[in-house]
Formats: sequence, structure tokens, C-alpha cells
Amino acid sequence: MPAMASRGGGRRRTINEINMVPFIDVMLVLLIIFMVTAPMLTPGMVDVPSVGKGKNLPKVVAQIVVDKNGQMQFKTPEGTRTLGLREVGEAAKRWQASQPEGSAVVISAEKSVQYETVVKAMDALQRAGVQRVGLSVKQGG
Repeated sequence: MPAMASRGGGRRRTINEINMVPFIDVMLVLLIIFMVTAPMLTPGMVDVPSVGKGKNLPKVVAQIVVDKNGQMQFKTPEGTRTLGLREVGEAAKRWQASQPEGSAVVISAEKSVQYETVVKAMDALQRAGVQRVGLSVKQGG
């Protein structure tokens, strides 16, 4: 019997709860830090043009169509010709020189065409001195 009496009287009771006070303190400090720093952040705004809202639409348009194989066709109201990358810039420059002031060249490419091919076409037009160059996109989603 003496073993049973000492067993019950000297036993400490364990606490089965988590102390939430340090957790709440840390969360309140983080909240204050975010509230103070949020107004200081500058948003990264980029002014992106909307599709279909061009101000000066061209009067006459020639089109460079890039297919999935990377071949380029130069389409004008007069006809269509298949040209290489080197010839497309000069052909567009000659065509634009024979047209009225508001003429433009538009590059159209399929979705599967590599971005590099479209950039090379734009570079060829720029090197040839073509004034107005645009990219053809599908409106909507």
C-alpha cells in the first residue's frame, strides 16, 4: 500500500496543449511588416496595346506568310510569290515604294512556327528599310 500512496501524490501532470502565444506574436509582427511595406511597393505596369485598336489602319497591305516549314510567301493584291529570307525584304521594299503612303507589310505565321523564324523575317524587313511592319493575330481567345 505505501507504494500506491506515493505514486498518486507526487505525480506531475503533463500539459497536452500547444502554447499558441509565441505563434500569435510572430504572426502579428509579420502582419505589421507586410502592412508597412505594401504601400511602398511600385506595381510593374506595362502598357500593352490591344488587338484590333490600331489608330492608323493601312490603306494597302502586303502579307508575308510563314508556314510550318519556315518557307515564306509574299502576298500582295497583285499576286503571291514564294521567296527566301534574303529576297523577302527587298521585295517588300520595292512593293512599298510603289504603293501610296499608308501601305504596310504584315507578317502572318502559324502557331507551330518557331519564334526565331518570325524574328528573322522582321529583321530582313528592317534591314531592307520597310517602314510599316505588323504582326497578324487572331482576335478574341
